[in-house]
Amino acid sequence: MAQCRGFKQLLGFVGSMFLFALSFYHLDMSHNSQEERIHEMQEVRKQLMRDTCAGDKETFKHRLEDISNKKLENLIVDDKHGIIYCYIPKVACTNWKRVMFALTQDEPYPDPVSISVDFVHLPDTLPLLNSFPRPEIRVSPHNDQSKGSNNHNQEALTFCFLLQAKLKQYTKFLYVRDPFVRLISAYRSKFQHPNEYFYKEYGRHILRLYANQTDPPLTLDEANASGMRVSFQNFIQYLLDPLTVKKEPFEPHWRQMHRLCHPCLIKYDFVGHQETLQQDATQLLKILMLQEDIRFPPSYENMTTSAFLLDWFSTVPLEDRRKLYTLYEEDFRMFGYKRPEKLLDV
Repeated sequence: MAQCRGFKQLLGFVGSMFLFALSFYHLDMSHNSQEERIHEMQEVRKQLMRDTCAGDKETFKHRLEDISNKKLENLIVDDKHGIIYCYIPKVACTNWKRVMFALTQDEPYPDPVSISVDFVHLPDTLPLLNSFPRPEIRVSPHNDQSKGSNNHNQEALTFCFLLQAKLKQYTKFLYVRDPFVRLISAYRSKFQHPNEYFYKEYGRHILRLYANQTDPPLTLDEANASGMRVSFQNFIQYLLDPLTVKKEPFEPHWRQMHRLCHPCLIKYDFVGHQETLQQDATQLLKILMLQEDIRFPPSYENMTTSAFLLDWFSTVPLEDRRKLYTLYEEDFRMFGYKRPEKLLDV
């Protein structure tokens, strides 16, 4: 009997180990299949960008050499790890800037959460692709190339070579977001929440032109005390006014994403989405072979999502909604966001 009980115990132990191994196998297979799905999704996202660029060559006809240094100011470079990150305001850029800054420090890298939010947005905190001067190639009208001119042109060619080399060899990534949700997030951040700079630079102008306020208060505190605020509808009116674009390019928080990162000129290796932020961040850190060295900060709960679209746009006339879609249509198409039919086909 004792031998029988011992045999049953052994059999039970072996069975438990088998079930444990089987569950581990399924877990490992599930993990692998998830990585495969993420990889396939990345290929779909990148192919969509390529197809959009190829299908609208007139809109995206510029060459990289034609892009001014000013238009490359959103490209952060990490020469140590071979990374280029194009940051887009209101698309997790604060946390990715914290990660990029942490990577500039000595190992072990500091926790990105410990890095001040305000600090990473200060000028010169992170090295940019346009942070070193780009000499222009000089052409003499009489083909009289002096020694100084030849040296200068050699510097220009060297710059172009280094730029192309980094863009070819480094891992390049960006994060995008539903264009309309990003606009809502920008409005909340810059006009709904207290922001003196944006009130003085944009808010007073918007109130004057679109809220029938001939002389808006000079300060945000005075405006709040009088109950005067830029409405979301006022903000949309400002974006749709042809004079807004004609006067100067859109402010980066509401500038079209493809105009900030130039995906038709730069071949990105990874396209993250705000909607799958943590999942994409985990995969990207693995691609960069940094998953053991640094962690992407957790998302906060008060994040603007597409569930609020109908409520936010309820005060915006249908015609203006359709015009706004046209204004941001390239972003919708290029980054795989569906046309918001409930907003546009009422």
